[in-house]
Amino acid sequence: MQHGPAVRRRKLGAELRALRARLGITSGDAARLVGWHQSKVSRIETGASGVKPADVRLLLDAYGVAEPELRELLLMLAGPDEGGGRHHWWHAYRRVLPPTYRDFISLESQATSVRTLENSVVPGLLQTREYARAVTRAAAGGRPQDELDALVEVRLARQEVLRARRPLELSAVLDEAVLRREVGGPGVMARQLARLREAARLPQVRLQVLPFAAGAHVGVTGPFVIFSFSSTSDLDVVVLDHLTSSLYLERKEDLETYTEAFHALQFHALSPEDSLDFIAGIGDGT
Repeated sequence: MQHGPAVRRRKLGAELRALRARLGITSGDAARLVGWHQSKVSRIETGASGVKPADVRLLLDAYGVAEPELRELLLMLAGPDEGGGRHHWWHAYRRVLPPTYRDFISLESQATSVRTLENSVVPGLLQTREYARAVTRAAAGGRPQDELDALVEVRLARQEVLRARRPLELSAVLDEAVLRREVGGPGVMARQLARLREAARLPQVRLQVLPFAAGAHVGVTGPFVIFSFSSTSDLDVVVLDHLTSSLYLERKEDLETYTEAFHALQFHALSPEDSLDFIAGIGDGT
């Protein structure tokens, strides 16, 4: 179990090591190709030290990696290009975003699919502005108003991944408590439920409700998110969110456990069609 930056370095290093191995060259050979000392390649591959995007580009060029999506993903794992003037949109909000949240957003922006269990609030990717404001105020109410406003804007900007040319595939299981908890008042909640019904009709969104009648289930221990990437499954990661930080699980056995848990939750949840009806019923007060 690791914090975001450490996981990012380890995953980047492992993928670079695999790319080198496919060429059949040693770390010393790789170092000579890019004009480094062999120890620098070793530190990068083991995740012992950070690496600049410019250095990742050098290695990818040396290894003949031309696939745009894979290059972009590995460069994202290297972090912001501080010296090259190339920043992602969330860089403008770095003053109010903790590092773990920036890591979460960077993974979300490059993922092919996301599977999430929520048992408290609506997933951020599906929140209305009013709902997002109410949740942000409750979670970070002690912060200045301008920072609260910035956090809401970040939440809404994240939703662009659902409208991209290749939209993120989102599978969400919502505990019934998410729908019953009145966040922001009746009007805000009614509009949020309407937003969920709209989102559930998008081809890239699969939304299921886990009703109270399902009883105890594997998700009662807390929400989680599974990020998956088309370029390589080795970069898949589970994120557990906490009040002051996030934890990332990258081991194969952890991924398998959470994947099986999510499949079990989907099995016990209402079908997407019945979930739509269920949400509509709550919106109608039934």
